[in-house]
Amino acid sequence: MFKEFQNIFQLSITLNDFIQNILVAFACGMIIAWFYRKTYRGPGYLTSFVHSIVILAMITSLVIMVIGNNLARAFGLVGAMSIIRFRTAVKETQDIIFIFFALAVGMAAGVGLHSIALTGSVIIGTIALFLTRWENIGGGRQEFLLQFVIAEDSSEDRERYDQILKNYCRDYRLINAKALGDNGDLELSFHVELKDPARSQALIKELKQLPEIRHINMLFDEEQF
Repeated sequence: MFKEFQNIFQLSITLNDFIQNILVAFACGMIIAWFYRKTYRGPGYLTSFVHSIVILAMITSLVIMVIGNNLARAFGLVGAMSIIRFRTAVKETQDIIFIFFALAVGMAAGVGLHSIALTGSVIIGTIALFLTRWENIGGGRQEFLLQFVIAEDSSEDRERYDQILKNYCRDYRLINAKALGDNGDLELSFHVELKDPARSQALIKELKQLPEIRHINMLFDEEQF
């Protein structure tokens, strides 16, 4: 009975196996992080999230090695990790996919299936990259949320910024207009589909040249559309 109790806390893995599994998980995490950077379509990825992908694969590998084939140890870890609460919302669907990607690869590395972990990282990452490139080639929609404040309601000002939007946008539509204070200022929000996303800075620069427009923001958020 005492020996069976001891087996709950005894790891059946050598130091060499541990190092190999961790290094494979690290290599797979780096591969996944590279593909994430290449497939991310937002205005700028978070470096902390890229680093987290690598660490997540290694931690998952470690957890799997600790659990091994011991059911009691698995229940113990589930109970210990149930106290963790994540309060940061993951908005991008792609981010969730890559989190599961890192978890799956870390599990494969943790049980010693190194070839599956490495090959799976490369194949799945390549497919994700292909799908991203294919969407770009197929002319995927490039929509943004454009916001700016315009001083007082002037038909002349409306014509001026309206003409700028026509020059840079394939399509645009006003989705919200909010009065700011009692001086007549309006905060306008548009969904815009740019003709050329690379010219977004030029659009902002030209709008800034209008004297009655200020506080210009352009956001990319797939959930807005």
